[in-house]
Amino acid sequence: MAIFGLWVINKAGGLVYQRNFAGSFSQLTSNEYLVLAGTLHGVHAITSRLSPIGTSSGVQVIEGESFKMTIFLTATGTKFVLLTSLSETTTESVLQKVYETYADAVMKNPFYTPEMPIRSDGFDIRISALVGTGQL
Repeated sequence: MAIFGLWVINKAGGLVYQRNFAGSFSQLTSNEYLVLAGTLHGVHAITSRLSPIGTSSGVQVIEGESFKMTIFLTATGTKFVLLTSLSETTTESVLQKVYETYADAVMKNPFYTPEMPIRSDGFDIRISALVGTGQL
């Protein structure tokens, strides 16, 4: 399994967390990541309204030539985006574990302000442990 990156996008479309894991993944500037997050938020909003058979939660997977982008939408509108290899088949369970880590390490932190950038060493350490040990 190859995990290239993790993004957390707030309900307004702002990038509140971004982390790359694979050295071969293209490095972008922080401004480019913000633009990508906003664009993905817009595409997600549009696709949630395009469903011909009623309500939809929007786009869930986008595949490129060499990577897959899987989007997990929470009940509060926060999006977790996982960039992986095309062969990865367990991205949904990976995103669920990342969401549980977010709930425990970020949302239970009394000093964290919702919708603001995540600056939590506890969250970083737990995500590193999950990715580093393959426990995702």
